[in-house]
Amino acid sequence: MNKTFIDNNFLLRNKYAQELYHDFVKDLPIIDYHCHLPPVEIAENRSFENITQIWLNGDHYKWRAMRTIGVDEQYITGGASDRDKFRYWAKTVPYTLRNPLYHWTHLELLRYYGIEELLDEQSAGKIYDQTAEQLKQPAFQCKSLIKKMNVEAIGTTEDPIDDLRYHKIIKDSEFKTVVSTAFRPDKAVLIDHAGFNGYMDQLEKASGIEIRTYENLCEALTQRLEYFHERGCRLSDHGLNQVSYAAFSDQEITSIFYNKRIGKELTPSETEKYKTAILLFLGRNYHRLGWVQQYHLGALRNNNQRMLGLLGPDTGWDSVGDYPQAEKLSKFLNALDAGDTLTKTILYNLNPADNEVMATMIGNFNDGSSKGKIQWGSGWWFLDQKDGMEKQLNTLSNMGLISCFIGMLTDSRSFMSYPRHEYFRRILCNLFGQEIENGDLPKDMNWIGKIASDICYHNAKEYFNFNT
Repeated sequence: MNKTFIDNNFLLRNKYAQELYHDFVKDLPIIDYHCHLPPVEIAENRSFENITQIWLNGDHYKWRAMRTIGVDEQYITGGASDRDKFRYWAKTVPYTLRNPLYHWTHLELLRYYGIEELLDEQSAGKIYDQTAEQLKQPAFQCKSLIKKMNVEAIGTTEDPIDDLRYHKIIKDSEFKTVVSTAFRPDKAVLIDHAGFNGYMDQLEKASGIEIRTYENLCEALTQRLEYFHERGCRLSDHGLNQVSYAAFSDQEITSIFYNKRIGKELTPSETEKYKTAILLFLGRNYHRLGWVQQYHLGALRNNNQRMLGLLGPDTGWDSVGDYPQAEKLSKFLNALDAGDTLTKTILYNLNPADNEVMATMIGNFNDGSSKGKIQWGSGWWFLDQKDGMEKQLNTLSNMGLISCFIGMLTDSRSFMSYPRHEYFRRILCNLFGQEIENGDLPKDMNWIGKIASDICYHNAKEYFNFNT
């Protein structure tokens, strides 16, 4: 049997890194402030029949790797048995060498199931059976898995039309982990999408407000904001190519929205003006409510139209976009700041070429009103691997204050993703440890250990109002 290479000092290259990790951050709770876990599965404390259901279903990171190695779609999202799907994933794993999936796979098998064996085609059957037996136990239901990873708070992501019923069930239960939500109004922002008017009809039903004018829309969104706020929401989130900014008049926005509702085609200029107006409206309301706003920028989504038609969105056909970010983002944040309505803000970039843009942009609007008010979020999606994290940490250190950083999140739909926080913590401690060894940082382990623990837990604890 080939045992895993992951030992106690995985990724920790010297004694200083090891001390920082083991003595200061290893056992800290997790605040996972942005993810896509299904609240219904937490509320109902779902049990999974096998590892394919909990680990492969919905994981487009794994799906992309399997397609690349030549696995037929029937063994990925198709009708093959769960055992066969796992076998094909296991067959793929050795070929993910140097992809973060290789590290994550073995870290997750070790932390959740105690499996030290490397996953490949030969070990697949044994591991499938072993994990299936474990998954029958109450310790492997959703709530127990969250508790096992010492997760203190979770921020899921919901559309404004969601009734948040499962969040209420969780809150009213004896479950100790706080499960909050983020308000994700993208469908109300993206007026150029084909389904916009259909979504307006859904928003009408959820809010109880007929939406025929832009003023009606603002009333409906305000109603949903208040609804979410009353149920504990203190976060918003936007997934955009780029933040919009164009000069507009109220009369123009009224006309643009009316024309869209009666089926007229809008010009790119009109679309940009509408997006600017609605984003500013939302941003000012987030400030009024005391929320944190998040902007995930730069994904080029649904590139493969043939496969989108077959499988739908979020199935592995997205990539890094090369949209200009700096100028419009600056104008947008400045417009909010000018009226003193810029709330706490987290910016995430998907294109690594924008690292320096984000690292310096946040400094323009950190006004001393709170620690790290404007944040550059952790490496996201294609950048949430070792190299991406190190580049993000180094750039933020060079151009901002790494000591104010709010750390890692999972951004995942999987209950087996929490070792990504451990992965981040090891990478962070190794960066500090190497510089201590090089003489670039002092050998003041208590001080640097405090900074590391702040980044991994305490800053996020202070930044978010999760009522933990």
